[in-house]
Amino acid sequence: MTAPSLLYFRDVAVQYGDRIVLEQVSLAVEQGAFVSVVGPSGAGKSTFLRLILGQEAPSRGVIHLEGEPLAAEPDRHRGVVFQRYSVFPHLSALDNVVFGLDCAGAPLTGRLRGPRRAAAAEEATALLARVGLSHALDLYPAQLSGGMQQRLAIAQALIMKPRILLLDEPFGALDPGVRKDMHGLITELWREHGLTIVMVTHDLKEAFTLGTRVLAFDKPRHFDDGGRAYGSTIVYDFPLDKGAPPVDPATLATLKDRLDPDQA
Repeated sequence: MTAPSLLYFRDVAVQYGDRIVLEQVSLAVEQGAFVSVVGPSGAGKSTFLRLILGQEAPSRGVIHLEGEPLAAEPDRHRGVVFQRYSVFPHLSALDNVVFGLDCAGAPLTGRLRGPRRAAAAEEATALLARVGLSHALDLYPAQLSGGMQQRLAIAQALIMKPRILLLDEPFGALDPGVRKDMHGLITELWREHGLTIVMVTHDLKEAFTLGTRVLAFDKPRHFDDGGRAYGSTIVYDFPLDKGAPPVDPATLATLKDRLDPDQA
């Protein structure tokens, strides 16, 4: 018997009253994949990410992580990095990264003590050095550039050793040069840590450059004479590993036209 996929969706839908955000979402994601998620605004990309994180529950369908129902709340198996630097402004860089270990190791007091605190600080220091912030341990987020804050957010997520790292437009606010550097860093960390990454992006080039697989969400049906509302689903699934068939240029052109032109 083959091992279950790391992440599995079967006929998942999200609906709020009469509004259907997602419908008929089915896919299996293998361990070690780098999945890029694209689509126009309002296509349910962030909702899809929140489902994986556990911030949102499906209205219908099932989601499994390693063959078991996905936990209904975020946990250490799923790290997340948002576009707007999801770090604590009142904590230093070092304390931002240690924070997760504090909460996991000392849930009542919120702070490790003695040798455990020293070990956590040592682990966080090493991770900050890996993301290029060894010189910024005592600095606060307001003292860091945008790229440095995003490096800090990545370290903050990785300290918990997640199985899945979720990236929600993580590089969209960065200058082109910094963005390119961050592409290199996240690719290296993905390989070093054996991560499975799911990244939402509006940048089609970024999606195909970083991903081993690209999912495109959209509404395949936009209206119906019977008055039924329709939601978004996966309309394209491009495998980019070796041996995969080349992506049809006409399909890419169609997808590019559907992306928001001011953010593509």
